[in-house]
Amino acid sequence: MKYTPLTHIHQKLGAKMTEFAGFLMPLQYTSIIEEHMAVRNSVGMFDVSHMGEIWIKGPNAFDLAQWITTNDVRKLKPGKAQYTVMPNGRGGIVDDLIIYQYEENKYMLVVNAANIEKDYKWILEQNKKFNAEVENASDNIAQLAVQGPNAIKVLQKLTDIDLSQIKFYHFTVGKMAGADDVIISNTGYTGSGGFELYFYPQYAEQIWNAIAEAGKEFDLKFAGLGARDTLRLEMGYCLYGNDIDDTTSPIEAGLGWIVKFTEGNNFVDRDFLWKQKQNGVSRRLIGFIMQDHGIPRHGYDIYNAEDKVIGRVTSGTMSPMLKKGIGLGYVNTEYSSPETEIFVDVRGKKLKAKVVKPPFVEVKKPS
Repeated sequence: MKYTPLTHIHQKLGAKMTEFAGFLMPLQYTSIIEEHMAVRNSVGMFDVSHMGEIWIKGPNAFDLAQWITTNDVRKLKPGKAQYTVMPNGRGGIVDDLIIYQYEENKYMLVVNAANIEKDYKWILEQNKKFNAEVENASDNIAQLAVQGPNAIKVLQKLTDIDLSQIKFYHFTVGKMAGADDVIISNTGYTGSGGFELYFYPQYAEQIWNAIAEAGKEFDLKFAGLGARDTLRLEMGYCLYGNDIDDTTSPIEAGLGWIVKFTEGNNFVDRDFLWKQKQNGVSRRLIGFIMQDHGIPRHGYDIYNAEDKVIGRVTSGTMSPMLKKGIGLGYVNTEYSSPETEIFVDVRGKKLKAKVVKPPFVEVKKPS
């Protein structure tokens, strides 16, 4: 079992701990709903130090980064980030990630905790023809996510950097809570605004405590993996291992917007994905809201009105904001249009649901 630099603090706070991607992580501190609503209405703080960070550096760094990811790395510049996926050479997805251009010829890839070793091996394999410098720095970088409409007010107390100047999917590097060389990034996995902070593990306790103190004025809540999951699901964001994996293509998953077929952008599986885009796919990832009372869960079958299985739920929960069951799932393409009526088998009962286009909720952004 791996631990983050803050595991002892979570335990001291009485968090309910769980194993996730080989790490001992906080699932919740008080309740998932309370933590979820704190992020939607004010501010919450997550320890996400389990995430992986892989550097690609040197004169050939751009060529490698462009080859392994579907988005167009030419659009990046130092201080800018991009959401993207790595195709696996068979039409599926190795991982979804955020790529940061740290400086000229230096990129940081932030990858899912469960995929760190797999991603690193894949990148090294692809690097044989590029010979860039690749470094798995995951053990030497900790990360906190401070999310919610009041996140900027909390963090602004702890830095001289004008956080209002950091645009969405941009970042800067500087001092935060007395720690040097902190990457302050405006990306987020909750939809409610906020920042991710990347820093050396020795600063973890110092930064956590400073944010906790600065957040008291705004009733900051510590939040665990449970709320992180319900928050991302209300926005319709994919979770690797549930909604996307080695068997799903980004076109099927509705991620065509990060697959850039611009001239000169050559990447793994480009031809295969181009054909999918042109010819269509037989299944699509959809969002749906339950019309009958029930909570959809990963693996539940989806039916049409004729009682025929047409797909499967990949993620599901009770939305704390809507107080209704919501979910994502793959269905045959003819059932993927918004307003289509479908049925989810919840514990042996076929319950009615309606296809919708995520996000499921509208959220407050920083004022």
